[in-house]
Amino acid sequence: MKLSVLDLAFVGEGETPRDALDHSLELARHAEALGYERFWLAEHHNMIGIASAATSVVIGYIAGGTSTIRVGAGGIMLPNHSPLVIAEQFGTLETLYPGRIDLGLGRAPGTDQATLRALRRSYESAESFPQDVVELQALLAPAAPNQIVRAVPGAGTNVPIWMLGSSLFGAKLAAMLGLPYAFASHFAPQALEQAVAIYKAEFTPSDALDAPYVIAGANVFAADDDAQAARLATSLQMRFTGMLRGERGLTKPPIDDIETYWTPGEKRHVQEMMRCSFIGGPESLKHQLKAFADSVPVDEIIVSSSIYDNTARLHSYEILADVAKGIGG
Repeated sequence: MKLSVLDLAFVGEGETPRDALDHSLELARHAEALGYERFWLAEHHNMIGIASAATSVVIGYIAGGTSTIRVGAGGIMLPNHSPLVIAEQFGTLETLYPGRIDLGLGRAPGTDQATLRALRRSYESAESFPQDVVELQALLAPAAPNQIVRAVPGAGTNVPIWMLGSSLFGAKLAAMLGLPYAFASHFAPQALEQAVAIYKAEFTPSDALDAPYVIAGANVFAADDDAQAARLATSLQMRFTGMLRGERGLTKPPIDDIETYWTPGEKRHVQEMMRCSFIGGPESLKHQLKAFADSVPVDEIIVSSSIYDNTARLHSYEILADVAKGIGG
């Protein structure tokens, strides 16, 4: 089973953004040593609990501190940017770290309307997303004769582009363009099976990809036993509960009894958001991973582990890597 890391560079209570970014680098080095495929970071703005807003800068920090693992965006919210700027940024990263950079693209803004205005963008920017993806592909391809606008660096780097999504739109666009597809089932699992089926059925081979390739996102909280893992997971359960309440704060340390924190309605919502989550000790984790691999035909799982204590987070990825050996996709 191929495994990768999706890191939100989350800022925990009592910590600073610098702590979060240093923890990210430590995790990337750990994941590299454990044989994980790739390490992705996501673009979010105006969120005090996430330190990866300047995503391409953080990717450079991680790539510069590692040597073999692929590093990239999961993703860049393309409606927030011009394709030329992203081509220049990721062309530069590919020039500095050749053969190691991924560019995942999302259509959502990754923020609120007030912050969109601060970014000098609008929700209408998402309407041109398919055309912007095609433009970005052209800017990363070898420059055509007499091409007036070029990404420098960028042209000819052919940075691999991934389509991200949590709905059927991204699946259909990825299939039409012949791009690899990553589904955000770590927080929006509802359409995972349908999106994967549509993507595979409608996939058109391209210069980028001969056959469909799917990554699914998952939350993993692994520990030495089930009780410890369940306790670690309360940090994410509290974060998602906070989102339902309109609160987007720092990551909280785990608590002993999550039932004292949320209401029954909040619990139902959060459990649905976390449906694609694997929580437990090694044996429990093995059964959960095997069941998922048997039920959803994906090629790779990208793992988000919002564990408050970084030592426990590193240990969780170590347990996962060990458990995943021998489990087929």
